[in-house]
Amino acid sequence: MNISVCIATYNGEKFIKRQLDSIIKQLKQDDEIIMVDDRSKDQTVQVVKDTYGNRIKVYVNEKNLGAIKSFEKAISLARGDILFLCDQDDIWEEVKVKTVLAAFEHQQADLVVHDAYVVDGDLNILNPSWNDYNHNNINQGIFGNILKNAYTGAFMAFKRELVSDILPFPSTIEMHDQWIALVSLLKKKKIVFIKKPLMKYVRHGGNVTGMKKRPLSVQIRGRLRTISAIMGYKR
Repeated sequence: MNISVCIATYNGEKFIKRQLDSIIKQLKQDDEIIMVDDRSKDQTVQVVKDTYGNRIKVYVNEKNLGAIKSFEKAISLARGDILFLCDQDDIWEEVKVKTVLAAFEHQQADLVVHDAYVVDGDLNILNPSWNDYNHNNINQGIFGNILKNAYTGAFMAFKRELVSDILPFPSTIEMHDQWIALVSLLKKKKIVFIKKPLMKYVRHGGNVTGMKKRPLSVQIRGRLRTISAIMGYKR
């Protein structure tokens, strides 16, 4: 099984090399890393090109698209059998790829989700389990995941066959990871959860995704839009 790692970047020059180094050593030569940069204002793109050359396929958006559309673009460009989603500022554990691929091979998974260590910017462990830290219930079903998404994109990998089911992302959804989970649940795909933490989920205060509190009114409107999107799903 060939792998595509899909990563969206924005102003990540401080962290991107550390992340990519933790990924590349786990990949085969014919695996690919697709990076879509959302017009970073720092040297993210140059750092990647200078360090890795053609090993990373770098695409820069013509205009700012945001995280959801940047990930959509990366997924649409991917050619691997298994697609891993990836943030720019985390660190993969050395057994992540091997462990996730085993779940696809031996458990016939369509979507694999794993746990992660929660760490601060200095890599000190804040909690040994993101799912415990965030009070996630991975088995709560469609309605439960609309109310509180238990799926984090950076912990996800899925078969290429799922791409046609999830893309294009509806313009009304709150986040791409929630949509991928909801569609997988709706279409009764085989979802495998690995309890072992397979990466360091870095929370340094400047993350593009995750742990950003929004006003209740904004949360309610977002959930209503997500309900509308999943109810209107026709693929």
